[in-house]
Amino acid sequence: MSVVINTNFAATVAANNLAASNGMLQKSMNRLSSGSKIVNPADDAGGLAVSMKLSAAAKRSGAAASNIGNSVSFLQSQDGVLKVTGKVLERMGELLTLYSDPTKNTDDLANYDAEFTALQSELDSLTGESFNSVALFGTDTLSVAVSEDGSSNVNISDKDLSSTAAGIGNLIATSVTSLADITLTDITDAIQYVATYRATNGAEQSRLGFALEVLTVNKANLESANSRISDVDVAAESTQLARWNVLVQSGTAMLAQANQSAQTALRLLQ
Repeated sequence: MSVVINTNFAATVAANNLAASNGMLQKSMNRLSSGSKIVNPADDAGGLAVSMKLSAAAKRSGAAASNIGNSVSFLQSQDGVLKVTGKVLERMGELLTLYSDPTKNTDDLANYDAEFTALQSELDSLTGESFNSVALFGTDTLSVAVSEDGSSNVNISDKDLSSTAAGIGNLIATSVTSLADITLTDITDAIQYVATYRATNGAEQSRLGFALEVLTVNKANLESANSRISDVDVAAESTQLARWNVLVQSGTAMLAQANQSAQTALRLLQ
């Protein structure tokens, strides 16, 4: 190899290698400090696009799971009111049976009517209960999304307690002022509707519970898939960091040696 002064090819190669090693060292340090495999879009352009979609889907899954939890709370509140309604109806039936006792005098019947009127007011109050300003009972069906893309829904059926069809409307009507104005059939029909509503409520809670379980599993899988793309493997990257650190140090030493090689040409001129 020729001994020259103007061009130090060995130093140029050493400098290029040092720059490349130093760049990889910086990239490795950035990955370890951020915990992310993709620090810049150029690191993995395609992977970044997939990661963003997976991350968004996982966040939507979490939001949908929160909505399902709120819907379950809604149904639990609804069932609590239905349970109390059933107890009120049971007491009304008991009062009606006692009211039919021929040995009761007028004052006794008036006392039963007083309690019946109070229970009427309570029934009327129960039919107007709400959850977060949303009516627990009415004619509207609530639709709950149970998938992150909104393609699957669970309907919470309407339960109109105050309607005549549900039986309770017959008991709280303004024309009903005493136990003498109702029949045992009115009460048993109302109890049947409440029992059916509670059964429907339980079925809806059960379905939402299974839907929440699936959504939770899907969210975990989405996060796992995203982690494989975007999260850095600390063990593997630490090994790379050590490698590039050694190469930077050796490259620095070799560049110093290459820069000293020009001294050989100067010695020949002495």
